[in-house]
Amino acid sequence: MQSDSIIIIPTYNEKENIEKIIRAIFSLEKAFHILVIDDGSPDGTAEIVHGLISKEFGDRLFILEREGKLGLGTAYIMGFKWALEHDYEYVFEMDADFSHDPNDVPRLYSACADEGYDVAIGSRYVSGVNVVNWPIGRVLMSYFASKYVRFVTGFNVHDTTAGFKCYRRRVLETIELDKIRFKGYAFQIEMKYTAYKIGFKLKEVPVIFVNRREGTSKMSGGIFGEAFFGVMRLRLDGWFRKYPKIAV
Repeated sequence: MQSDSIIIIPTYNEKENIEKIIRAIFSLEKAFHILVIDDGSPDGTAEIVHGLISKEFGDRLFILEREGKLGLGTAYIMGFKWALEHDYEYVFEMDADFSHDPNDVPRLYSACADEGYDVAIGSRYVSGVNVVNWPIGRVLMSYFASKYVRFVTGFNVHDTTAGFKCYRRRVLETIELDKIRFKGYAFQIEMKYTAYKIGFKLKEVPVIFVNRREGTSKMSGGIFGEAFFGVMRLRLDGWFRKYPKIAV
């Protein structure tokens, strides 16, 4: 089955969710392909994916396996390079745990494919605070983290740490992927900020973020620390770094 779009899903111990999210995406009216990047999950996540590839979805489900937890950012960079090599026009970032609703995928696609934006961001904060089942402390931390990024960088995106996105191919071809430094929340900020500084058009698409019902969160204090100090470095880059030009 042909598709112009690939959804990259990084995994680590997602056996409760991975088959469900794959089937939910494949049930959408538009055809999307999926690339799972598994960081050596000891719970058998990769084996579940391999089973689905061999029995049902060999033409639209793919997996890359890595040894150990190497970081969210490096997983996506690996996926971006794979997607470019395989000629996809639209490349998505998405979580495995249903915090990102598969039914919102076509809306992000439409923002790029139909409305002409270069990056579509599934935004929790562009129309209020649309987060369900998160502890209030985590909601406040995430919300004010985005406020902090906007204050420090002058970057006018409400949900700067969002991990649900669609990129046009030319964005990933233009960004120097090997120069992206951060691995956690700061990776999400850095990718958006770099696209913005290069001159690409970004749109925030309002979504409702639902905390995972199954499996274990991978969030840690170190990820927030990286984001806090990484933003200052991004601001310095914004003053002194020479960003690539958009190809005409």
